[in-house]
Amino acid sequence: MKNVKKLLYEVVKRLFDIGSSFLAILISSPLWLLIAVGIKLSSKGPVLYRADRVGKAGKPFVLFKFRSMHVYQPNKENQHEQREGGYIANKDRIFPFGNILRKSKLDELPQLINILLGQMSVIGPRPITEAGVKKHYIGKYDSVLSVKPGLSCLDSLYDYAHGELIVKNNEEFDVKIAPIRDYLANMYVEKQSVSLDIYCIIRTIKLIFEIAILGKRDFQYTAYEREADRAVFGINR
Repeated sequence: MKNVKKLLYEVVKRLFDIGSSFLAILISSPLWLLIAVGIKLSSKGPVLYRADRVGKAGKPFVLFKFRSMHVYQPNKENQHEQREGGYIANKDRIFPFGNILRKSKLDELPQLINILLGQMSVIGPRPITEAGVKKHYIGKYDSVLSVKPGLSCLDSLYDYAHGELIVKNNEEFDVKIAPIRDYLANMYVEKQSVSLDIYCIIRTIKLIFEIAILGKRDFQYTAYEREADRAVFGINR
């Protein structure tokens, strides 16, 4: 019975992924054109940024994003620390229009293509690099790779509300944010359900509105985040 329920959930989720991503691409297609023009007027280089990521069962895939940063130039003066990778984006490379894309999460729109291709889901732990998998999704957290990565999830919502807005360097992120983010990614796998997916969708929309439109910067921990905080650091917030 449990296996039947899981199979039904996966079928419903995949149908939702296909339908919602196709509809979203169709509706937002004029916006894609405007974003592409904005990127080209703001910075030399391609419109899309392609990133190597690890998907379900450890299968690698290419993740698509609208480019929000100037193309990395390793030989340019003062760019020796601006190499690709790391948790925190180098703000010196983010152009103004790209900053708008990042805050509003519009830079993530091309991942709807990844969803249509079956490489990602609307809701699932955020995809990370191969090096990140070897560092974070090991031991008790290796089950995170048993599901498709997604556009949004408990881990990325925590990062959006409490990581990106507050933490300013990779070392601090690695100590304060990454452990809870990893715990939440694994928590999603353990608790995944239609109701949890709906929760993540609603919270994603709410956070984007509050951060990108209202400019809110201070958020209380959710019940999921408090549970993770207690488990990882033994703290109640």
